[in-house]
Amino acid sequence: MTPTPPTVHAVTDVDDAIRSRRSIRAFLPTPVPREVVRDLLDVAARAPSGSNTQPWRVYVLSGASKEALTADILAAHNDPELLAAQREEYAYYPRRWITPFVERRRKVGWDLYGLLGLTREDKAGMHAQHGRNYAFFGAPVGFMFTIDRVLETGSWLDYGMFLENLMIAARGRGLDTCPQAAFTPFHAIIRRHLQMPENEMLVCGMSLGYADPAQIENTLVTERASVDEFTSFLD
Repeated sequence: MTPTPPTVHAVTDVDDAIRSRRSIRAFLPTPVPREVVRDLLDVAARAPSGSNTQPWRVYVLSGASKEALTADILAAHNDPELLAAQREEYAYYPRRWITPFVERRRKVGWDLYGLLGLTREDKAGMHAQHGRNYAFFGAPVGFMFTIDRVLETGSWLDYGMFLENLMIAARGRGLDTCPQAAFTPFHAIIRRHLQMPENEMLVCGMSLGYADPAQIENTLVTERASVDEFTSFLD
């Protein structure tokens, strides 16, 4: 049996959703209805996982719950003593940066700060910009994602596919996102607000909403290496 080829529109729609996904750092206050959030999560849950373990656990914050969490994290972020006491539970970034990863990291950081007019000397400005993570960049919806501590590396890989599904499904509905590892050092504060059981570990946070087109930071489009740079074709 010959497979039915996809329609041009289907290919274009999927590709457009993937290519237009960006980390948005300024959102409009426009609400996102709960039924839309539920639909996004339902679609995202079709992600593959080893032996169908489905390792994702999701907390959705909006309104007063989101504002209360933001206030507590920002209080720690802005207090040098409290900030120094925060510790992540897992290493998201490498302990030792090497080429080409360190150059890529530096470029995206300085490209963003350049758009915002922040110089290397403006430590207070960079600190304030980083703090906007904890207000979910003004988005009306915030996610916190957790995983059971008993699960291993394979489940973390599966989790990434779930997160990507969520972000692509959002783009298909005209919504934008920003996945945020910046929350991980504040897991103790987050655990208290979410009343997370001890067996759960924070994976990351995410902002969801409609991008504010008037904000300069949303013009940032990060570069990607060409296929030939990361691929070997063996015949």
